[in-house]
Amino acid sequence: MDMKKRIILELRNRDPAEVAEMVVDNSRSLSGEVEGLSDKFVELEVLSMINVGLNSLAKLPSLPKLRKLELSENYLSGSFETLSEKCPNLIYLNLSSNKIKELSNVEALQNLKSLQSLDLLNCEITSLEDYRDSVFELLPQVTYLDGFDQEENEAPDSEADDEDEDGEDGAGPTADYDDEDDEDDDEDGEEGGEDEDDEDDEDDYGEEEEEEDERADVQGQKRKRDADDDGEDDEDEDD
Repeated sequence: MDMKKRIILELRNRDPAEVAEMVVDNSRSLSGEVEGLSDKFVELEVLSMINVGLNSLAKLPSLPKLRKLELSENYLSGSFETLSEKCPNLIYLNLSSNKIKELSNVEALQNLKSLQSLDLLNCEITSLEDYRDSVFELLPQVTYLDGFDQEENEAPDSEADDEDEDGEDGAGPTADYDDEDDEDDDEDGEEGGEDEDDEDDEDDYGEEEEEEDERADVQGQKRKRDADDDGEDDEDEDD
């Protein structure tokens, strides 16, 4: 799908001035330029154009409130002056997997005074000697380069933090509910165990009675045989 159609689809009949986030990843720019966006997107704060075939940002419209811009997996090599002109309040910029080879290619980013996080992974520039130190020196406003600061501390992930908080909030009621179920199961198990023990006792008692009856029958039959034998002996003596 080309970028213009994708943007129309993402708008969902909304006015561009109402949109705060726009994601057109994996759509296609037919000209290699930004297509379908205009100055009407005055409230846009997040824009993602990953793998759309961009080789220039010359036609990027003015987006004064844009804070986060995803441009990875394109063909951009420089001429980033447009970013400071059109998106002066950028805080996060992802240029990974582009055609950036030299420090001079990113020198124009000095004018992005609010830029805190820059990603250049999988660009040829990362193979330069002292790459990280050089970029931090060139862009002193940048705190995190490729996800880490100068002391190799990882950048905080706000989305992950939000998920953790949501998980903790959701875990409370679930845990309580499970505990109640466990208590119910324990009570049912105890009651069930008592019933089973009673049944076992009844079965054992019934078996004992049957055994006693059998023993009584055997003894009775034995006594009868003994009596018969005594009677025969008496008859023999009388003869």
